[in-house]
Amino acid sequence: MFSFGSSSKRGGGSSNKSEDTNPAKTSNNNVLSKKSSFLSASSAGASAQSSGNGSATGNTSHQTNIQSTFRKKPIPVGQKGIELQAHINSTLGNNGSLRDAVKLPKGEDELEWIAVNVVDFFNALVFLYDVVNTEHCTEKTCPTMCAGPKFEYRWMDGEEVMKPMECSAPVYCGYLFRWVEKQIDDEKIFPKKQGDAFPRDFKKRVKKIAARLFRVYAHLYHSHFKIICALQAEKHLNTIFKHFVYFAVEFSLISSEEMMPLRELVDGVLQAP
Repeated sequence: MFSFGSSSKRGGGSSNKSEDTNPAKTSNNNVLSKKSSFLSASSAGASAQSSGNGSATGNTSHQTNIQSTFRKKPIPVGQKGIELQAHINSTLGNNGSLRDAVKLPKGEDELEWIAVNVVDFFNALVFLYDVVNTEHCTEKTCPTMCAGPKFEYRWMDGEEVMKPMECSAPVYCGYLFRWVEKQIDDEKIFPKKQGDAFPRDFKKRVKKIAARLFRVYAHLYHSHFKIICALQAEKHLNTIFKHFVYFAVEFSLISSEEMMPLRELVDGVLQAP
């Protein structure tokens, strides 16, 4: 079993057994220097494709290439998952609204819909993080996993790491992606066959996954947005982030507190027509 705890701020409450979120001593209210670029980004959907045949390894002490370590995860719940994925692609491919694309299709099972989308979001984020991972998000450039000067994340999963551990951004993301991948691969958590039951705590598990994936987005925007723009990948980042936020809000997967590092961006997404 995994340990599920919420993060807390240094000096603002007690820490828990999962991980800490720590504000730095300095203060900065600017969430993103290119906020206007984010808010004007295209809302057309894009499905990220990842490559590489390697499997996750247990070594997180050195810089790793995320793309070669994690393979694209197959869609869960069998044929039904394939049909739901086709529905997502069809909605987005026909210039559909991202707001409409996240809504539960009529007559479909909510947990199956959430499972398919979570796997899709995971695949897209792993692909996107790899854009900056090898050269720009290293133990030297990002010695701590943070989202701006106010928020720092420490890792604990209750299995490999038993106490909150301060680590670099690439090491944190390596732990995080392995932790998510392990759950997706577990058929008792993410059923591979249509009709198989989801665990009773599935929604709770997914909320923890979503909250931690959000932290990777927060790190990318705060620490690597300039290089992402230089690589002309900002529209892709903005689109999948919008899609992720709409879905998380639609199904109440992430708390307002967890969204604080990107509060202005999230508000801009939700208030946009």
